[in-house]
Amino acid sequence: MTDLPSSHDWPRMQPGWVWLCGAGPGDPGLLTLHALNALRQADVIVYDALVGEAVLDWAPQAELIYAGKRGGKPSAKQRDISLRLVELARAGRRVLRLKGGDPFVFGRGGEEAQTLVQHGVPIRIVPGITAGIAGLAYAGIPVTHRDVNQSVTFVTGHDASGNAPAALDWAGIARGSQVIVIYMGMKHIGQIAARLIEAGRAPSEPVAVTTTATLEGQRTIETTLARVEADIAAAGLEPPAIICVGLAVALRQALDWQAQARGEGPRDTDPLDRRRPAESA
Repeated sequence: MTDLPSSHDWPRMQPGWVWLCGAGPGDPGLLTLHALNALRQADVIVYDALVGEAVLDWAPQAELIYAGKRGGKPSAKQRDISLRLVELARAGRRVLRLKGGDPFVFGRGGEEAQTLVQHGVPIRIVPGITAGIAGLAYAGIPVTHRDVNQSVTFVTGHDASGNAPAALDWAGIARGSQVIVIYMGMKHIGQIAARLIEAGRAPSEPVAVTTTATLEGQRTIETTLARVEADIAAAGLEPPAIICVGLAVALRQALDWQAQARGEGPRDTDPLDRRRPAESA
């Protein structure tokens, strides 16, 4: 597929505009058609660390500018990135700001959009598929299930300072959300797990950790809230990772579709037909 269907009136990227676009969780097949349309038109693409070459290959005509931010590694300052977008737009370029996942889900897209608007730069927002849903789906974990949970909470595992978010009401989250999905939480998962247990979550509650979600090297471990930090270390997992806490993780025993595609049968066709996690390990 090299061209979009002509039957639809696809939006045109105009000089001096910035489109803030989600590239999805990694698998290039999870790009939206609007994202592909943007890739085919951009003069310059400012892209993040989680945007892969297979996605950028859709834009051979564009200048590529890397603006990735990875925890613990030298990274461009956010204000510099935002002002660079302003500069490129004012130079009359068709600018695509490409972010992994969705630009407005823990992607600082809102900050960049606000800076652009404040400088009079016209913008378009192109949502993307976020890893907190798609990455878990690729691991065989539905973030909602009628028999398991009627709520899901998405949280970040670190704040602007790089520490575990102190402003979050962990006790309230522990009590109020049946399933918790944590982005960028591997570094502080020990602290986060301890806070959730202290707030009343069972130490034996199921936890899944998925790395390199939706890509060929995807790995998922199943563990418990009490053991998640130790099991991550034992497995040698590295970020980026999505962490899911809750009974929905048990459904992976039946719904690990990638394992089944390799010829492995489901480990349990009805994993919910058992007692819920005990209140203590």
